[in-house]
Amino acid sequence: MKWVPSGGKDEKRFLDPLGRLIETEKSQPSLPDFDLISIFPDDQSPGCYQMLLWSKNMKLEKGTLVSHYKILSEIGKGGMGEVYLAEDTKLDRKVALKILPKEFAEDAERMSRFVREAKSASALNHPNIITIHEIGESEGTNYIATEFIDGKTLGDHAKDNSLNYKSALDIAIQVASALDEAHQAGIVHRDIKPDNVMIRENGLVKILDFGIAKLSEPPALAGGLNSKSSDDNGDPSAHADGSDLEAKTAIQSMTTPGMIIGTANYMSPEQAKGKVVDARSDIFSFGVVLYEMLEGKLPFEGESAMEMIGAILKDEPKPLDDNVPNEITSIINKCLQKDRNERYQTIKNVLKDLRDTKQNLELQNLMKRTISPEKEEPETQILQATTVDNANQTTTSQTAIAKPTKKYVAVVVAVLLISAIGYFGYNYYQSTQPINSIAVLPFENSGSDADTEYLSDGLGESLIYRLSQLPNLKVSPTSSVFRYKGKQTDAVTVGNELGVNAVLTGRIVQRGKGLTISVELVDVRKNKLIWGEKYERKLSELLATQRQIATEISQNLRLKLSGNEQGLTKPYTNNNEAYQLYLKGRYHFAKRTKDDMLKSIEYLQQAIQLDPNFALAYARIADVYNQMPAYPFLSSHEAFPKAKAAAEKALEIDPSLSEAHTAMANVLAVYDWNWAGAEREFKRAIELNPNSADAHFRYAQVFLSPTGRHDEAIREMNRAVELEPLDLAMSALFSQMLRFSRQNDRAIEQAKKTLDLEPEFFLGIYVLGQALIIEGKYQEAIDISEKVLSKNPNRQFILENAAYAYAKSGRRKEAEEIIAKFREIAKTNFISTYYTAIIYSALGDKEKAFAELQTAAENKDWSMQQMKVDPLMDPLRDDPRFKDLLKRMNLPE
Repeated sequence: MKWVPSGGKDEKRFLDPLGRLIETEKSQPSLPDFDLISIFPDDQSPGCYQMLLWSKNMKLEKGTLVSHYKILSEIGKGGMGEVYLAEDTKLDRKVALKILPKEFAEDAERMSRFVREAKSASALNHPNIITIHEIGESEGTNYIATEFIDGKTLGDHAKDNSLNYKSALDIAIQVASALDEAHQAGIVHRDIKPDNVMIRENGLVKILDFGIAKLSEPPALAGGLNSKSSDDNGDPSAHADGSDLEAKTAIQSMTTPGMIIGTANYMSPEQAKGKVVDARSDIFSFGVVLYEMLEGKLPFEGESAMEMIGAILKDEPKPLDDNVPNEITSIINKCLQKDRNERYQTIKNVLKDLRDTKQNLELQNLMKRTISPEKEEPETQILQATTVDNANQTTTSQTAIAKPTKKYVAVVVAVLLISAIGYFGYNYYQSTQPINSIAVLPFENSGSDADTEYLSDGLGESLIYRLSQLPNLKVSPTSSVFRYKGKQTDAVTVGNELGVNAVLTGRIVQRGKGLTISVELVDVRKNKLIWGEKYERKLSELLATQRQIATEISQNLRLKLSGNEQGLTKPYTNNNEAYQLYLKGRYHFAKRTKDDMLKSIEYLQQAIQLDPNFALAYARIADVYNQMPAYPFLSSHEAFPKAKAAAEKALEIDPSLSEAHTAMANVLAVYDWNWAGAEREFKRAIELNPNSADAHFRYAQVFLSPTGRHDEAIREMNRAVELEPLDLAMSALFSQMLRFSRQNDRAIEQAKKTLDLEPEFFLGIYVLGQALIIEGKYQEAIDISEKVLSKNPNRQFILENAAYAYAKSGRRKEAEEIIAKFREIAKTNFISTYYTAIIYSALGDKEKAFAELQTAAENKDWSMQQMKVDPLMDPLRDDPRFKDLLKRMNLPE
């Protein structure tokens, strides 16, 4: 703002948008203390204007809570308020939190309109548009929570990266695609500028700050107006019914006529005049941004906001550099027409011309480099950055012979031509190499309803499951990718950590019965976005959509799939409601609490009621029942017959289902003690799906290790851990298997690796405690056990370790107190008497130990299958009763 001194002591004057002097009655505060947002006519004083000045907010300190958002740091500020990086404590994710200025929030009409329009903007779900999570108020503070974009603004990106026409067009195309999505929804951004364009490391563009976006009414305005229905100034004319479209729009959107909203450098003429804008205003601003990308300066000049607005209204844009391709110049000139009827009427048309231009320029460039390699490309300056083409340019030496012979020239040209063909051929070969590994990161639940978390988790897990069926594709398992859930992640970093070529990220939003799923696939080898898509579906179409996404992923990865892509297209169910219930069942099973596992069974049973032929749901029911005695949440007699029945039904429906064979094998080994039958089922499961970590793991855990085939067990466990490197339970039980094979040093090492991943993981503490006991380090085992029991005094595994260590340390009283505690717990919950047998063994009371083991055998306790190899059973091993029990279990001595 350029202030003009007046004659009065307390008076100041400033220039209005048309360059006229406007007097004020009182001196205004200095601009550094305020953000100037709008200027509009004063209805009470003709000829005078009012300014809306929003003061800058007081900064929020780190750790401050705004509703359920914890402030982490300040990341920006602007006319619409301060922006902070914050942690969403409900959904455990990082967000960008914009705090609205107090002056703005206190204007009830303006705030009401803002909320209404921001809600409309939040409905936009597009790979290139920032997601609005929530608009809220907490203790007088109004805020907007959006996804956090880890990237740079367009201006900063251009300073730090060499840009050429291709990269500029890449950015422009993504911006135009986002605007097309918004305009089709009737949303006009009204503040397109470099600060509202963020670019991530992988080149993905995100449009920010729909905070001053206006909901365009009627919808026709979003797509542009026919010149027959507009006056010479681009203002909509009256309808046939005599109503004024501009007036109607102003009333419906409650935009104050004459108000200027936006950023002066990028305003359209109609916006600068304070007229109601439509989608064509965004097109003008887009043209300014594209011009600045190519020229490194703005098309209109002015030392102040008012002078800049005056130039936009009166002046023609400065000519573009002669080196700018004619096609791009034509697009920009058409975007920057002052009369909006002479501009592009829809951003979709701009997008089409940009894509055509990019394709034509790439073709021309390839032809130029291949046929005339000795010719230099013109130097291009974009936002004062050296271009890639310029940086890589090979120039002719200044000392070259002035008049080379024709033969010499021919040789040079031939060599250069061969080199060019080889260079581009190699790059083409590299770019077309199929991607043979992928990580599907947990989908972000962009809604605020935590109850829909099963959808985001389930969709990611289902894609992993389907893609894992493909023989030529390595897929990072669920346990590996779920460590990134709720975290801001960079695809290249994730790819390097997981050792994959490509990373898929996604976002899912449920609104009522509607579902919006956005996905992005990045080739991390080149940090390049391969594919992005948005699916607008009904919730009832979730199953079909998931199949479609899996198929499109495979196509974009250029996989050579075998057969009929059975892994992608196999119809486990055609009932969408049953599929949703299945996802809920899997979601609760993953939590591994008793209540969640019971809830999982409930959802899975509801799924098979809707689709009695849903074999995979039956197999998952068998999984849950198989695991409940291990914790133990149910007795073996309660759980395993139900697991077996579900596995049999799954195999009856689909004999080729690997999961069903694994579930059946588990029952045969642990409950039926049918070891030969169990091995047949395990081998069949692995044959059907060699990449099933669960099949390899269970084969090792409940068959090979208990039968004493330790080398094979360790080999299978290594394969399982290779497939699921971050599965905590698998890692912990690998330690147990090493202990059973009498490799206690390795067992301790493996247990510590597990606790490095999750220090509080009780199963890791349990196996470490047992390994320490074998080493005779009883006090260490007591210390880590007591630490857990101080928080969870009824954790059965840990009680067993503490009691055994107490007994071996001569603290008989404490050991017996734990046995008494087990008796008390058994009145309301299942207790494995295998534990009490081990404690009595440590106390030297063989009679009571064998009495407990007899009960465990009658109950077919889950732990009985490890009796033959468990070192804690050594004090009982020479007793004939021990051998009788092994025989009863069909195990050789």
